[in-house]
Amino acid sequence: MSSSSNASIAKKARTKAEADFATWLMMAKLGGFDDLPSNAQSFLTNYRSHLETMSEAESTALAVREVYRAYYGEMGGVGAAPEQKARAPTSRGKVVRSQSPPRPQPGQSAARHSTKPMPRKSLPALLIFASMVALIVAFRFLAQ
Repeated sequence: MSSSSNASIAKKARTKAEADFATWLMMAKLGGFDDLPSNAQSFLTNYRSHLETMSEAESTALAVREVYRAYYGEMGGVGAAPEQKARAPTSRGKVVRSQSPPRPQPGQSAARHSTKPMPRKSLPALLIFASMVALIVAFRFLAQ
């Protein structure tokens, strides 16, 4: 097998290991540890034991490296898995950012817009209440 295919396998294995470990960790934190596959449970158990002796970042890096090595072999990589630099986290801390839905393009057809009902803007309750009071007062004033 050529070194380029090993490099490709290594990259895929690293990406899959990082994604799977993050998923497993989140599922375990949400109480789904028993629902995970046995290999995921063993990796998480090792991760938790490493947390007693090292920081969370070091323990996470070590666990991802172990998962990566296992995936590299499963995906057909030859020899020892090459060491790859772990990707830097994309956000600081444990902040999860949501993405807003894409805005419609101005060039879309009118038929497409007509199929969706227009969302109604609600008036604040105070404005509605004040309008009703004004109508009642006006009615009583005119009725006399």
